[in-house]
Amino acid sequence: MQELKNTFKLIERISTLVRSEERKKYAAVGLQPIHIQVLDYLSRCNWCSDTPAAVTDYLGLTKGTVSQTIQVLERKGYIERSGDAEDGRVVHLSLSKSGARLLDELAAQDVFAQTENALAIKQYTTLGDALNSMLRTLQITNNAKTFGVCNSCTNFNEVDNHYQCDLAQVPLSRMDTEKICREHTPADIAAD
Repeated sequence: MQELKNTFKLIERISTLVRSEERKKYAAVGLQPIHIQVLDYLSRCNWCSDTPAAVTDYLGLTKGTVSQTIQVLERKGYIERSGDAEDGRVVHLSLSKSGARLLDELAAQDVFAQTENALAIKQYTTLGDALNSMLRTLQITNNAKTFGVCNSCTNFNEVDNHYQCDLAQVPLSRMDTEKICREHTPADIAAD
């Protein structure tokens, strides 16, 4: 059960890191993650799924949120609207050339690209090992803080059968050594 819990926490941390990096990337072009999610969906959907209602259903958002998002994307020139040839009440959405170009540019900066290349040559015995390696590679690639547990930090030390943080020069209890720390520096980084 603990292994399953740890796997879930790794997936959660990887997701948080990826979302953080995506927000930075999208903010640089004046957009939010929801805008890119809509553009991505429209780049992959067929003619009967390119309506505002389909976008709402696919992303599980409110009609109001999707409507506002579509308005922003239209104003910026990333999507185009067209009426249905058979039913004038139906609106179809499609990427404009600049919307498709933007998606291509953002995909080129994919936060997983370097991680995938680094992991491709390794073999893992457990999902946890693979996820740990993925998380570490993502953190290094994106220069992110590791927030690891004390007992895996280069500053963790055992002195006279007592634990100590060499960075803060303070003693640590056994419970402290199992908690995550903002100042964590993985031992594998220090060895490099």
